[in-house]
Amino acid sequence: MTDLSSRLASGDTLYGTFLGLGSALAAEACALAGFDWLLTDLEHGGGDESELLPQQLAADAHAVPMLVRVESTHRIRAGHALDLGAAGVMFPGIESVDQATQAMRHLRYPPDGDRGVATYNRAYGFGLHPERLATANDRVLGVVQIESKQAVERVEEITKVPGIHVLFIGPRDLSHDLGVPGNTSAPIFQDALKRILAAAEDAGLAAGILAPDAETARRYADQGLRFIGIGSDATLLALAGRHAVECVRRAART
Repeated sequence: MTDLSSRLASGDTLYGTFLGLGSALAAEACALAGFDWLLTDLEHGGGDESELLPQQLAADAHAVPMLVRVESTHRIRAGHALDLGAAGVMFPGIESVDQATQAMRHLRYPPDGDRGVATYNRAYGFGLHPERLATANDRVLGVVQIESKQAVERVEEITKVPGIHVLFIGPRDLSHDLGVPGNTSAPIFQDALKRILAAAEDAGLAAGILAPDAETARRYADQGLRFIGIGSDATLLALAGRHAVECVRRAART
């Protein structure tokens, strides 16, 4: 399985999708679709932590890195996801250097962080591969979400926090906080996006965002964003279903 941080460091643009159905079968279908990464969404998704492992197993079966968006910056949430084998963690709603620092510490073992040390879990082959501890701190992808006006105003400071690989824009939250709900074409939103992108590039990080469809994803890639989510398992299914229904009904009317 290719390390995501290495691919980003080499300049690759990576495409993934969010998993919100809590379904291992949906996760496997998305893995087979060819995405570079998958992300189990424990913040807004329909599943909970009990569905995390089956989705992780489905992604691993096809060598697709799995990330987890945790509900909060509590240490145990990130640690549990990593112990199950997650390739990285996304933290929502980061608005300050202190929050970002705390989040990144949860991804790394002492002395660089405060992740609990144990090797009898799945990430270490249930005790058979304790040697993985030596490189664990370097292998975890750290993703922080920039979702508010306050976060944008502090984004240059946030990029200086060690351990961050991706600044991920939450377009719905950010557009709402900027007073243009859902309007990602609004000048104020585009100005914020450009500032986040510039801060990421200056710090040698990748900027990312969630796109509703492939066309929008390509536009974001053309702007320089390199860690792009395309919808979710649920929205991809719903959109494909609606397209199919519209096509057959349109054909029936002709």
